[in-house]
Amino acid sequence: MSVLTDRINEIIKPENLVYAKSPLLNDDLMHYCPGCSHGVVHRLIAEVIEEMGIQEQTIGVSPVGCAVFAYNYIDIDWQEAAHGRAPAVATGIKRVMPEKYVFSYQGDGDLAAIGTAETFHAVNRGENIVMIFINNAIYGMTGGQMAPTTLVGQITSTTPHGRDVDLNGYPLRITELLAQLPGAAYVTRQSVQTPGAVRKTKKAIRKAFEIQAKKIGTAFVEVVSTCSSGWKLSPVDSNKWMEENMFPQYPLGDLKDTGRADAELYRIKAK
Repeated sequence: MSVLTDRINEIIKPENLVYAKSPLLNDDLMHYCPGCSHGVVHRLIAEVIEEMGIQEQTIGVSPVGCAVFAYNYIDIDWQEAAHGRAPAVATGIKRVMPEKYVFSYQGDGDLAAIGTAETFHAVNRGENIVMIFINNAIYGMTGGQMAPTTLVGQITSTTPHGRDVDLNGYPLRITELLAQLPGAAYVTRQSVQTPGAVRKTKKAIRKAFEIQAKKIGTAFVEVVSTCSSGWKLSPVDSNKWMEENMFPQYPLGDLKDTGRADAELYRIKAK
């Protein structure tokens, strides 16, 4: 018995620790469906805030949809927003309290549909906020309807025969559009389906918060994600479907990382 105890004590030494739950994550049991990407992204946000030591200075804004439940799990100050209005609410908070780290956490039905105007104008103004965008190409919470990001041919509850371009138009690649705006300092698209992808996404989120600290414009992080329930697939098959179908439409990587230099150049030309 003593040999076993010694072995256990050896294994749990700090230098052998592989992963520890961030103290910013509450003990509430996550309600997300199996395979959902939200829980992974929550963990990354909590870890970044913890590692930067900015828990007391951070305010999150979450609107309607699955994204709204972020306030149940990450122990920071939160403000709920009406559907699509998180960028506007985040703008107001940041302008009143410029010393705070402010970010929005939004899904594609929210950010790229009802909140399109708020999204574009906030980024075009270069509001000094972070926007985290979860893109699973569907309305997840409300019944699996087609979203602006739904792929051509993708089956949803409102496109039972697949999205038809003649009827429904094309998928909206909102991140590419935002990257063209002069107020965008950092725009990237990542994913969380593999350990390597998770590390890249955490690095991107950390960089987004660092961009905010530099006060050089809006930082925008898209995370291409799965919705096992909405897609009617298992978690494993959802990841495969995402890689085979979503990544060609929404390729991963940095789209813009020019910061103040680009913004200043635009202002000079505008004069």
